[in-house]
Amino acid sequence: MEPTQQITTGTRLDPWIDAYAARTQGLTTSQVRALFAVASRPEVVSLAGGMPFVSALPLDALADTVARLIRDRGAVALQYGSGQGDVTLREQILDVMEPVGIRAHPDDIVITAGSQMALDLVVRVFCDPGDVVLVEAPTYITALSVFSSYQCEVVHVPMDDQGMRPEALREAIASVKASGKRAKLVYTIPSFHNPAGVTQGPARRAEVLEVVRSSGLLMLEDDPYGLLGFDDSVPRAIRADESEGVVYLGTFSKTIAAGLRVGWAVAPHGVREKLVLANETATLCPSNFAQLTISEYLATQPWFDQVKVFRDVYRERRDALLESLSSLMPAGTTWTVPGGGFYSWVTLPHGLDATAMLPRAVAAMVAYVPGTGFYADGQGRHNLRLSYCYPEPDRIREGVRRLAGVIKDELEIADIFGSPEAVAGREGPAAPEPNLA
Repeated sequence: MEPTQQITTGTRLDPWIDAYAARTQGLTTSQVRALFAVASRPEVVSLAGGMPFVSALPLDALADTVARLIRDRGAVALQYGSGQGDVTLREQILDVMEPVGIRAHPDDIVITAGSQMALDLVVRVFCDPGDVVLVEAPTYITALSVFSSYQCEVVHVPMDDQGMRPEALREAIASVKASGKRAKLVYTIPSFHNPAGVTQGPARRAEVLEVVRSSGLLMLEDDPYGLLGFDDSVPRAIRADESEGVVYLGTFSKTIAAGLRVGWAVAPHGVREKLVLANETATLCPSNFAQLTISEYLATQPWFDQVKVFRDVYRERRDALLESLSSLMPAGTTWTVPGGGFYSWVTLPHGLDATAMLPRAVAAMVAYVPGTGFYADGQGRHNLRLSYCYPEPDRIREGVRRLAGVIKDELEIADIFGSPEAVAGREGPAAPEPNLA
């Protein structure tokens, strides 16, 4: 029977269901993406998506940059390019990474369509189905999607207010080894973590690195927010102290514009060669137009001054969030205090379920991301991520006011049921409290 006939007769909604590769079973809708349709409504205050505030860019100057690029170098910008990326931009990236302490050669860098693609390429190069990736608990939601798409097993490592706990990482690696499974990567976001908002201090970074070194694993350091610290300091990258055992992922999405989709990986020589080949099979070459737009911007605009503008914007919004949480949230609610980046991680009063609560929050015209999306194993039901990067400060305050009202209502419902656990019980048993402080 032809596929179109099957659809017409209604025997199957998807006539190709039996033909898909096994790895597609791990492809699921991101909780963040699923919220976009609701959160984009003007009446809803979205504290969900981590969209950079690109309106803070000098858009007129950027428009002139693009016009000049097309006028003077259009035949190059609109043509195919190198699978490794434009050499001039790779040289400029060395300057961009100087504040985080990384010294490298342009040949060590592979340009990708955002650092998300770099993450995908690294996992493609290293991981076979069933291989283990060790990640923080919680971790970046779309990284979990990448690991799942390559049929990796994710093992979460507990965090505290200094990030990934070294002894817990050591124990997790030993446990994986004892089980007969094969660990390949340790994935970490050490600076202004997404979603937890915490940062590994220098001593913690050294301890985590030593555990990874002694295990013989490769570390994947994801650093989209490193330049966006609110005290104007820049955390030293782990890659700055280990060139052979760390692949560093960077991006211009947070410091220039996410829509240009330009990121990069800094990798050891052999890994870099594999990444270039994988990049060519995925996209042939990253966009020359996007790369040269970034390159022209870096060459002609005071880009680091613009980073400082973004810091000020996000610091003001972070402060609006924290002040509102402190004044409005009911007792028993806790949250992290980010020193940079885009996010704070909230823990609800005991027994409340962030996933079950979300429809009522949306009805109250406020959106967040439930914590379960940031785990591979069902943890996070008592948690939610709040993003402060995009809304204006007054909108953030209004969003927190609405959210606080929803949480208070949930607590009242819990009182009616007789215990806070009864609220969670409507959706199943409560998950254990996460280890993140």
